[in-house]
Amino acid sequence: MFFKYVTFVSIILLSVFACKEDKKAVTQTDISFKKEGNLTIFKSADSTKIHLDIEIADTDFDIQTGLMYRDAMEENQGMLFVFDDVAQRYFYMKNTKIPLDIIYISDTKKIVSFQKNAQPFDESSLPSHVPAKYVLEINAGLSDTWSLAVGDSISFRQ
Repeated sequence: MFFKYVTFVSIILLSVFACKEDKKAVTQTDISFKKEGNLTIFKSADSTKIHLDIEIADTDFDIQTGLMYRDAMEENQGMLFVFDDVAQRYFYMKNTKIPLDIIYISDTKKIVSFQKNAQPFDESSLPSHVPAKYVLEINAGLSDTWSLAVGDSISFRQ
């Protein structure tokens, strides 16, 4: 019994001391914008166009990660999420450092709803309230600056 106790204590002590000596600094890789396409927003009110460079999130990993861990995004940049189906969407700001406007877009490429000024790291649900196939994320405030409205449309190409 004594031998089992000493062996157990020795294993614990070795684990504790080995862990203390084996600590390594964890650094996060800087994630920068990678242009994967162009997107144009067509305003129905006055026929103006807004042009953006976009990253496209169309894989499970890209959709789940989105703009997480980014430090900034230029005014003429955005991320377009492309889904296989049309459904009500729910986004949140987990691990997202920059405030965003989230624009929900139908399968006919018309804007159907907004979640404006989504705050960094807020894990509250930000629903589309109506079915959407695409979601565009841009810097917070740009939806108002550009006077975007439900019914405006988009086109994009990779």
